[in-house]
Amino acid sequence: MSLKEMALKQSPACGSGSLGNYLWSDPPDESKWADCVHCGMCLESCPTYEQTGMEQHSPRGRVYLIKSVAEGKLEVNEQFMDPVFACLDCRACTTACPADVDVGGLIEEARGQIRQAMPLTGVKGAVNKFFLKGLFPNHNRLNAVGSLLKFYQKSGIQKVVHKTGLINIMPQHLVDMEAIMPEVKEPVRKKYKHEPVIKAKGETKNEVGFLTGCVMDVMFSDINQSTINVLTRNGNDVVIPQNQTCCGALHIHAGDRETGRKLAKQNIEAFQDVETVVVNAAGCGCMMQEYAELFREDPEWREKAEAFSAKVEDISKYLHDTGYEKPKGEINTRITYHDACHLAHGQGIRQQPRDLLLDIPGVDMVHMPNADRCCGSAGIYNITNPEMAGAVLESKMENVPDDVEMISMGNPGCMLQMAMGVKKYGRNQKIVHTIQLLDWAYQKGEAAVNKEGK
Repeated sequence: MSLKEMALKQSPACGSGSLGNYLWSDPPDESKWADCVHCGMCLESCPTYEQTGMEQHSPRGRVYLIKSVAEGKLEVNEQFMDPVFACLDCRACTTACPADVDVGGLIEEARGQIRQAMPLTGVKGAVNKFFLKGLFPNHNRLNAVGSLLKFYQKSGIQKVVHKTGLINIMPQHLVDMEAIMPEVKEPVRKKYKHEPVIKAKGETKNEVGFLTGCVMDVMFSDINQSTINVLTRNGNDVVIPQNQTCCGALHIHAGDRETGRKLAKQNIEAFQDVETVVVNAAGCGCMMQEYAELFREDPEWREKAEAFSAKVEDISKYLHDTGYEKPKGEINTRITYHDACHLAHGQGIRQQPRDLLLDIPGVDMVHMPNADRCCGSAGIYNITNPEMAGAVLESKMENVPDDVEMISMGNPGCMLQMAMGVKKYGRNQKIVHTIQLLDWAYQKGEAAVNKEGK
């Protein structure tokens, strides 16, 4: 059976949705590459082009390849797949592009076609299915994994594994990741399971929904708790819908747009009763603001997705726009700020988190050159493409000022990747989420007031 016959059999709708050698429905959007004139303004912004110097690993090269498949000049094959999946999807090229060509959107749509034409098989297929379909969308399974990781850390097994050298049977990049794994605590979604609304401290000004996330709530529940603390401190009732799910970003990045759509629908329905959805993970927020792109061929859900995306806001922007109490507690530290790609390039949020940090007494901000350069995390790119991710991380760490004690950012993937960089290159900076620092400053201020009261 030919590829085209297979596409027709598996995707009956592909007749109207297909384009050139993209044989399935939902192909790359022609309007996204229409304004690309291959001027090269994007080249210096691209981490993979910086590392390889190869045209097919540049934004304009990838756009040309994607367009060529649509024109029937190229096939969807290994030669096409490699540069498309080697992209970090960091969106820096769109920021640099005078015509705002949405390269990231094209990459994700092309990956959707590739994975339908060339589905993962064998071990890779099984691992992909286990994590993306079986684990991330299921919070009960995620909680179970979190409990196992917590037991691994607390029981002494982790120490034994390191002391006996058993850790070294894993690939080196996984060994590196295990070494910087944060302390696992109780997920806030589980903690507040029987508390439909977490009430504001003092007068209620707004009610917001909060995306707890999947990896975020398992690995960084302390940051989720800090987010709730800060929101309630600033007059917000916080709603945590128990039927919310993974945002779908990892699935879309991997080319699984079908599962991405299912997760998007579930989140749209889960948060339908709130006016604002606050997110503290840059990648999740960016994905949720782009849900409409998943429903280009479904007018009903596209309209629902557009309405939903309009109410999704990053925590730093939400606080900045609605007003927040400036903390009184001092955090005496020298700090630099890393722009998460999907916050700076994806959502256009740059100054708001910096303003939050500058409002904390005692914080001495140090500028990081190329602060919006990708760190190499890119979802699970540092697992699937460890060599390129490592090269990008090395370049990033060269820009981290030596004389700072903390590196602040607003995305969990970046936090893990930058922590790996700090360890690998013998640095000693602490990796923190911006909202954590604000919460700590509030707590120190309260402690000082209580002490004076006594």
